[in-house]
Amino acid sequence: MVTESSNYKEFLHMRRVTFLLTVLFFSCVALSAQTVDDVIAKSIAAKGGLAKLKAVQTIRATGDFEAGGMQAQFVRISKRPDKVRLDITIQGLNMVRAYDGKNGWQVIPFTGKKDPEPMDADSLKQMQEEADIDGALMDYKQKGHKVELIGKEKIEGTDAYHLKVTLKNGDVRHIYLDADSVLEIKATGKTTARGTEVDFESTVGDYKEVEGMMVPFSMQQGSSNGQMPPAKITITKIEFNVPIDDTKFNMPPPPPPAAAPPAEKSEPAPAGKEPPKPPAATKPPNTSN
Repeated sequence: MVTESSNYKEFLHMRRVTFLLTVLFFSCVALSAQTVDDVIAKSIAAKGGLAKLKAVQTIRATGDFEAGGMQAQFVRISKRPDKVRLDITIQGLNMVRAYDGKNGWQVIPFTGKKDPEPMDADSLKQMQEEADIDGALMDYKQKGHKVELIGKEKIEGTDAYHLKVTLKNGDVRHIYLDADSVLEIKATGKTTARGTEVDFESTVGDYKEVEGMMVPFSMQQGSSNGQMPPAKITITKIEFNVPIDDTKFNMPPPPPPAAAPPAEKSEPAPAGKEPPKPPAATKPPNTSN
């Protein structure tokens, strides 16, 4: 049973799922690159090439999420341009977070709310980032982002390139790329939930080829300051270019108000008969002495 004290943690966990999945789908790196643009070009080639990546119009991923003793199943769909939706099922309750390219909305049953409602500003900002089906690196200049190649560092004993990505909205992501496999192995950054800034640190792995594109199927995430318990995402199935109707991303209309019960109807008096007269009023008894 979901308790009131766990509502905020569960909400925060779900906030993290969408960002984790975005990193899973669009992570990759460059090999022996000398400039930022070299890194990005080789990253695109390593993930399958520009033609294949641009040909992806929709993505549907199914998998499991585990954090803080909580287990959940999820389905995430995304569609060009800038549409994304995440459905998460926990203990029979279904949470929804969606963005239709302009507006974000959500259903958070853990707080007792079963009807869709507009997102708060922090959630909307995050969903706008996640709705980019190509990720931040591809066409970063046209999107208004800034990417810097910081240098080469050791990440748990592995040589990796360190890219600093400053998004158009001002948020900063640090991406670490394995110099040998040319795939992402780590990412760090900050996100904001309900006005509180939260650090995150994620590691990525279990890459598999799907339709000629390299996709990571697992990720673990936590925070360096202990703000979040460790979390794990496992992809069980990923599909490209499946039919997805635009209405899946639109906020449903509010349910109609409950209809008032019909008023009781009095039976008409039989023809030729007068309705019975009310009894004559009686005088109340005198209670004074």
